[in-house]
Amino acid sequence: MTDFIDRRSVLKGAAAAGAASLIAAPAVAQANWPSRPLTMICPWGAGGGTDATARIVAQLLEKDLGQPVNVVNRTGGSGVVGHSAIATAAPDGYNIGMLTVEIAMMHHQGLTDLTPSSYMPLGLMNEDPPGVQVSTSGPYKDIKALAEAIKAAPAGKLKASGTGQGGIWHLALIGWLVAMGLKPDHVAWVPSNGAAPGMQDLAAGGIDIVTCSVPEARAMIDAGKAKSLAIMASERNPQFKDVPTLNETLGINYSIGAWRGIGAPKGLPPEIAAKLTAALKKAFDSKDYKDFMNSRGFGMKFADGKGFADFMAASDKSMASAMKAAGLAKG
Repeated sequence: MTDFIDRRSVLKGAAAAGAASLIAAPAVAQANWPSRPLTMICPWGAGGGTDATARIVAQLLEKDLGQPVNVVNRTGGSGVVGHSAIATAAPDGYNIGMLTVEIAMMHHQGLTDLTPSSYMPLGLMNEDPPGVQVSTSGPYKDIKALAEAIKAAPAGKLKASGTGQGGIWHLALIGWLVAMGLKPDHVAWVPSNGAAPGMQDLAAGGIDIVTCSVPEARAMIDAGKAKSLAIMASERNPQFKDVPTLNETLGINYSIGAWRGIGAPKGLPPEIAAKLTAALKKAFDSKDYKDFMNSRGFGMKFADGKGFADFMAASDKSMASAMKAAGLAKG
């Protein structure tokens, strides 16, 4: 009888110890994080601005964390495929991804149920607000002159471009027009395959305005064929400090822009999230990051997890208004 009791006690003790070790395992894994390579999902193709930003961030995180950070491009569905892959990955600290402005747009178009709140935000790394570009051979000396000309012109007479129908730069124009009390189609939109062909059309005299980021317009500006009259942002871009904001010049407090930040699947342990945010801030503050972004003319803006969440919520609200005004929102 004694042997049976002792054996049973031993078995119960072993079971308890096993259960305790299972409970402790996640805590140990978190304490040892990262113990293997990380994956950073990029929703856009190799060679583009988002991919370039993802790769410099991954390179700097690798230095700090002591583990490889492998960038994987998951493209398709206007950004839906990659953003879905980030949201549905294991929330273990080894799967992170580049969230872009499209996550504040796609669900309004009925393309996905994903929203900015579908993620654990870790850090905003970049924002490029649109500028209002015109030809240097045109009649507009400043943004006030252009705004007056837009208001005075019959609907559809002036033409603008910079991206496809319903893209971020089209929404930028719509938001500005609505803020001026005009209809969203008062200036006709001419779809293009991006800012570069839009700027070429501007220089050739085919259109009147391009609302793309100033870095994208830089080549034509440097060539003396175009000038930027204002940016749709809360403050001036230090790289283009002579370009005023709409608020400074027209008293219109309107800002919008393309942005990129790092997020993770929801459910990521807070301790790991805090470590990743700290590593992202260190990367953002580094000379390597600033040199890289400056060399490409990309804007730099940082926000921690909470700040990034607030930023995405504001972007989502702004996009909803612009898309509804443009008749692009579903439901």
